[in-house]
Amino acid sequence: MTSQAHAEDLLRELAPQVLGALLRRHGELDLCEDAVQEALLEAATTWPERGLPDNPRGWLITVATRRLIDLIRAERSRRGREERFALGAPPAEVLRVPGEDVAMDRDDTLVLMLLCCHPALTAPSQIALTLRAVGGLTTAETASAFFVPQATMAQRISRAKQRIRDAGATFAMPPARELDARLAAVMHVLYLIFNEGYTAPSRTSGDGPESQVELTAEAIRLARELHRLRPDDTEIAGLLALMLLTEARRPARLTPLGDLVDLADQDRTLWNQAAIAEGVELITGALAAGPVGAYQLQAAIAAVHDEAARAEDTDWPQILALYLMLDHVAPNPMATLSLAIAIAMVRGPQAGLTLLAALDDDALVAGHHRLYAVRGHLLEMAGDRAAAREAFQGAMRRTASTAEKRYLRNRIDRIP
Repeated sequence: MTSQAHAEDLLRELAPQVLGALLRRHGELDLCEDAVQEALLEAATTWPERGLPDNPRGWLITVATRRLIDLIRAERSRRGREERFALGAPPAEVLRVPGEDVAMDRDDTLVLMLLCCHPALTAPSQIALTLRAVGGLTTAETASAFFVPQATMAQRISRAKQRIRDAGATFAMPPARELDARLAAVMHVLYLIFNEGYTAPSRTSGDGPESQVELTAEAIRLARELHRLRPDDTEIAGLLALMLLTEARRPARLTPLGDLVDLADQDRTLWNQAAIAEGVELITGALAAGPVGAYQLQAAIAAVHDEAARAEDTDWPQILALYLMLDHVAPNPMATLSLAIAIAMVRGPQAGLTLLAALDDDALVAGHHRLYAVRGHLLEMAGDRAAAREAFQGAMRRTASTAEKRYLRNRIDRIP
């Protein structure tokens, strides 16, 4: 007997490898992905009862290939064209014994990640396809994670596959000159998935609020997989470290009623020390091994926060130095908001407010609620209570998040 949880974990790990094997053999993403989903479903129902096969990956490839043949025959019958196949392969090639010429020991997970994050796709489509094809999530699971109807997510995934076909993308590693940009897209998608899970509205259960642990966990799992495939890439290590160091604080991020808790006010005894230790080890090694990138710098900032036993122990001069480096490596107005806080903590609130004033004309952030919230925080630090209330009220008017509105209302109510 195999536990349900163990079988599910193994299936998530093997799903992209099996899909990669079929894609390299047959090339049709839509049909291959459907065939793999059916094979995963059969495994999920049979493995817990009968035990794992001797070669789980080979078993899945064989079953998925048989399902693919059934799907191809059904498609041909429906269209009335015996010779139809996406890449023009002759019937004899398609209908060979399942798995007889598949490279069973080849892992094409990275190629699959790159395909799902093809530049022809929008970010939402890249995310949806990555979770479905690489993560092994069903359409229903992906839709639930993003709080959208299943039909909407199905359309998004279908359109993504069509765009890949229209772009003429093939299941192969991109040219070396494109690889860095394509890997950056994969990292960005994984970061977006993580942030969606970490910052999304909390769900409630009988025991209180639950944030989208599944989505953040899936992002971390995929980042681990990417790090396994590219162990010498220091930015990938930085991304994984950033996720771990951020997720470590999740247990203290919300009150039992689901209200957001400031980092300075969080109960640090609730932080996941194992995740912190792993993240610190990863970022320490990455910073020493290669060029410094944006994910590494963000991870280093998170590490400084996580290693402080108390909020007052935080090494703000080090954090300021790291934010200044980040501003140089990857200038971004949202990161500038955090830089303003670091400046205020080291040089005083007026210095931070001066930096914020420079963002008032920035179209990307001028009307964003975070600018108003940070300004309110620094004004409160400066002792200007009336202006702080006004800034927090401006932030409340500009956010659609109920949790953030409650947080801002609490900040206003706490001002004497």
